[in-house]
Amino acid sequence: QVQLVESGGGLVQAGGSLRLSCAASTRTISTYTMGWFRQAPGKEREFVATINWNGYSTYYANFVRRRFTISRDNGKKTVYLQMNTLKPEDTAVYYCAVGLRPFRDYDHLSPLVEFHSWGQGTQVTVSS
Repeated sequence: QVQLVESGGGLVQAGGSLRLSCAASTRTISTYTMGWFRQAPGKEREFVATINWNGYSTYYANFVRRRFTISRDNGKKTVYLQMNTLKPEDTAVYYCAVGLRPFRDYDHLSPLVEFHSWGQGTQVTVSS
């Protein structure tokens, strides 16, 4: 298990930007895919984006494509989610998690059970 801590959420107006961070405080995550997910009130947790272990492959949900960018810094054991052109429907708690197996890509079709070590989440609220 890896301990993950998300940060960077907050209240922003529609059209604004936020940058989320997910820091691993225990063992390295450099050989694992990392993912961002979100859960809005009354809805199921859903896939947002993943980045593979070396950062060469990224996958995005259609609803965030060309607005959000996932990146990672393995030296800092941190994964980022740059969110631009935010919309009220992006309001949710955002979580990061680790892919189950090393050196394996995970995308929007990967079930949530393929991820572990979920962080506590960071709230993003977009006002209209």
